[in-house]
Amino acid sequence: MFKYIISLLYALVFLQGMSVLCDTSNITSPDEGQYLFDFTKHDDVYDWQEQSDTVRSVGMSKAVFVLHQNTQFRRAIFFALLNPQLNGAGFAGIRALGFYDLSGHTKLQIMCRGQGQYNGFKIVLRHKDLNDEPNYSFEQYFQAPKDEFALRSLPFSEFKAYYRGKRVNNNETLDLSQITSIGIQMYGGVYQPVKQKGPATLEVDWIRAV
Repeated sequence: MFKYIISLLYALVFLQGMSVLCDTSNITSPDEGQYLFDFTKHDDVYDWQEQSDTVRSVGMSKAVFVLHQNTQFRRAIFFALLNPQLNGAGFAGIRALGFYDLSGHTKLQIMCRGQGQYNGFKIVLRHKDLNDEPNYSFEQYFQAPKDEFALRSLPFSEFKAYYRGKRVNNNETLDLSQITSIGIQMYGGVYQPVKQKGPATLEVDWIRAV
């Protein structure tokens, strides 16, 4: 009986050791992609900077990016106040500078929710440290979900070159291995069928490449 108990204890210790070795709860699945910003966990907003139309003398828009949390949740909120010109020219945005190698990924995903009269936003990417004018940017428009958080997927193949809101005809493609600026903007729509103005918010849980 005593030998049986000893054998049972050894078996339990062995199985416990195997469970520790096989524990994959902290391993990120390849299907989850590469998280660029996860505001639900540890990322903050201090390194994000405003990019609004006030860089020009006629600009009157404003954007801020803040962290919002309590004991139940944690996320970032993009607040925008868009005061466009009569033709719709204007933008309110934020961006994060850095170096992001997104090689091997096919799309950018953002878990978000929009609130306000207008919910048209765009993701603005730049590469190779060409982060400011007169260099153009690569942009893609999306409509933020209302009421409930939902996933928005933006294929990298659909990011097109723009300069001051206007499509640029060129043969250069976005270099995913050298992304150096990631931005979010509320657009006025100077070259779009829908013109936007006034206040809007975009709540963001995370942004990733998959």
